[in-house]
Amino acid sequence: MTTIEKPNSGRGKTRKRTMLAAEEENGTSVDSYVGGRVRLRRTLIGMSQEKLGEAIGLTFQQVQKYERGANRISASMLHKIAQILDVPISFFFDGLGPQGQIPAPAIEAAVEGGRPPSERRETLELVRAYSRITESSVRDSIMALAKSLASHNG
Repeated sequence: MTTIEKPNSGRGKTRKRTMLAAEEENGTSVDSYVGGRVRLRRTLIGMSQEKLGEAIGLTFQQVQKYERGANRISASMLHKIAQILDVPISFFFDGLGPQGQIPAPAIEAAVEGGRPPSERRETLELVRAYSRITESSVRDSIMALAKSLASHNG
């Protein structure tokens, strides 16, 4: 594991810290990433923080803390959340590097205080609405329209 040096309270000494400790201080920790994936899945299926909290026996405020990465989700709690959100536990770690590196868009969003485009509310609402359209020709038309608009938006 990579370590970094940090001055130790003005005594001229340094102390070694892991990169994970540095990530946690900068708000780009694995905990924040996993919490964001909980938020993503919860929002995709249209579940409120209150409903998820009730299902796991916690308040919506605790769910908020999990989703922000302010509180670490235990393994047993993550297992329960995965069951409720109907995803494998691996869903919460999809996209992480082999040693827990956070994907670049997630780091940029954390630094900017925002969310990556794939996790924004309007994106999630659009995906939910699109997935409810049952007629394939309508879905194809909407996809063609979106691609056309995106190419002219440059």
